[in-house]
Amino acid sequence: MALLKYTFKNDTLFKMLFVQYRDLLKRLVCELLSIRLENIGQFEVRNPEIPPDSIGEKFCRLDINMTVNGQKINLEIQVENEGDFPERSLYLWARAFLSALATGRDYKELPRTIFISIIAFKLFDCLDFHSEFQPLEVTRHAPLTDRMSLHFFELPKLPAILDKNDELRLWLALFKAETEEELQQIKALEVPIMEQAIEAYRSITVAPEFQELERLRSKARHDEASALRKAREEAREEAREEEKFVFARKLIKDGVSFEKISEYTGLTQEEIETICSVD
Repeated sequence: MALLKYTFKNDTLFKMLFVQYRDLLKRLVCELLSIRLENIGQFEVRNPEIPPDSIGEKFCRLDINMTVNGQKINLEIQVENEGDFPERSLYLWARAFLSALATGRDYKELPRTIFISIIAFKLFDCLDFHSEFQPLEVTRHAPLTDRMSLHFFELPKLPAILDKNDELRLWLALFKAETEEELQQIKALEVPIMEQAIEAYRSITVAPEFQELERLRSKARHDEASALRKAREEAREEAREEEKFVFARKLIKDGVSFEKISEYTGLTQEEIETICSVD
């Protein structure tokens, strides 16, 4: 099987593709939120830029912020689960919701704010690949407000069988695809919008602009991983050194000679004397 060099889960590709091909983005949003295409009047991408000077930063997010029929919608792709994804999602939703209220305006003017996360890992203990969360009363399940909605689409739970009549599952299958063969299986269904998406994907992946941005993004990921690995190694070394001092203190209290303590721990005579003076 030929692995794809870049998948639809690549955040640089994700941002460039759907910003440049707005019709594809509109179709994707319609499927993710079960909106009829003809019912969309206002459709605006509020953050189309990918600043090259910030793409290498650790916290650079390549999500897509939209206004759709007066609603604020955030769409993102997430590959890694760092253990706090629900809390992170709620925080980002809250920040977007608060920023929508202009000074002096009434709370009732706050728009419905929707966060959509397509994620490459299992998050919830259920079989459903789509979960939507809204604030509800715990016993009556009555909604508190319609202003809040968080959607999660878990790619590992997606059914393996493709259905040419289920456009949502076809879109998610594109995001899940890891090999050229998987893309060809989707293309073989001859669904026009999928063929357009794959053609746009191929166009983006050979573009010099994408290649340069992805080089910067990959370098940032590598640098971050190296820094994290170095920090972990330093932490382990500090822990080992601390264990030596703890052991040396015990030996001193037991009356063991400095010579033997130095032999057992590797500490110098001066370091052992410093321990004694501090204690």
